Amino acid sequence: MTGFSVTTSGVAMTILITAGPTREPIDPVRYLSNRSSGKMGYALADVAAGHDNRVILVSGPTDINVPDNVDFIPVETAEEMYLAVEKYINKADVAIFAAAVADYTPETVVDQKIKKSDDTLSLKLVRTKDILGSAREVFGFDGVLVGFAAETENVLQNARKKLLKKQCDFVVANDVSRSDIGFSSDENEVTLVFKDHNEALSKADKHEIAHGIIHKASDLKNLKLNN
Repeated sequence: MTGFSVTTSGVAMTILITAGPTREPIDPVRYLSNRSSGKMGYALADVAAGHDNRVILVSGPTDINVPDNVDFIPVETAEEMYLAVEKYINKADVAIFAAAVADYTPETVVDQKIKKSDDTLSLKLVRTKDILGSAREVFGFDGVLVGFAAETENVLQNARKKLLKKQCDFVVANDVSRSDIGFSSDENEVTLVFKDHNEALSKADKHEIAHGIIHKASDLKNLKLNN
C-alpha cells in the first residue's frame, strides 16, 4: 500500500476522524472504558494530514502524541464525543469513525468515591447515543461516511449489518479477538466492506492500513463530486 496518493487532482479534503476509547464515569475515581489504544485513528489522522488535508481529530483519552497539522478536539465521554461530532461533521467531506465508543454509561454518577462494603455492587447502565448512526439521519451528513466494526465473531457479517444500518459508504472490519492485530498492536489486518463487494487489506503497520483507507475514501469523494 505504500505510495498511495491520499488526494487526487490536487484537491485537498476536510476529514473528520474519531479515535480512542471513551471513559464513562462511575464516581470521581472510577470509570467504564475499553481496550482501544487509539493507534488506528491517530494513524489515519497522521496520514491524512500529511497530504495537506484539513483533519479534525476528535479523540478520547490516549497516550499518543497528537499528529502535526491537525485540529485536535479532546473529549472523554461518549456524550462529549457525540456533541463534538455534531458540531464539526458538516464541515467535513469525509468522516471516519475509528473510535471505540462506549455503548452504555452509568445511569447515575456518584459524587463521592464508592466505598467497599457488600460482596456485590450493582450498576444500572443506559445506552449512549449512537454517533455513527446519527451521522445521516440526525446530523444530515452527506459526505463519505466510513465506520469501523471491531468484532470477535462473524466479523464480515456484522460489518455488513453495520454498513447497511448506519448508511456507511464502507465499513472497516477487523477481528479484535486476535492478539497480533487490533487494539494495542502497531499492526492491523482489515477488510473494507462495501455494499456490493469486500476488499481485504493484508496485515501491515497501522500507518500502511491508514493509507489504504484514506485512499479509498478519497476515491469515493471524487466519484461523488463527478456524479
